[in-house]
Amino acid sequence: MTAKRLANADGPARITGVTLDNESLVRWSAEVEHERQVAMFDLLEANHFHLHAGPDGPYELHLGLKDATLIIEVRPGRGEAVELRLPVRPFRAVVKDYFFVCENYYNAIKTATPSRIESLDMARRGLHNEGSEQLKDALADRIEMDDNTARRLFTLVCVLHIRG
Repeated sequence: MTAKRLANADGPARITGVTLDNESLVRWSAEVEHERQVAMFDLLEANHFHLHAGPDGPYELHLGLKDATLIIEVRPGRGEAVELRLPVRPFRAVVKDYFFVCENYYNAIKTATPSRIESLDMARRGLHNEGSEQLKDALADRIEMDDNTARRLFTLVCVLHIRG
């Protein structure tokens, strides 16, 4: 799965393209596929992303999972690609909870009361915020990114297949 931004008018500290490792992907529901598409679109529309030690951007990212490790390949416009590895074990609980709440939320939309839908949506957003903060903190010594970029990246991490 690939997404690219056609123009880069906002400087070098940004992501202009994203690719997800097809071997890491799981077949999800239409709702989750929609979330993936929205996250990729929103990420490319507005983001702040900069490697602390490495070539300047703009950057293209390739995200994948291998042996319980998130692999983020950062490809700058010039210079060599930088591969960042991050264990996914610390994210498993929040991702599992996030998927559980999302599934209940999507089911509730069909039949539940507005107050039940709202409470599930609040729980979903809270877990999403928790996961994106966790991701941002885990990468803080290597990457500078804003909160919205971290949120979109967390969504993309969620759609990758996490084994175990």
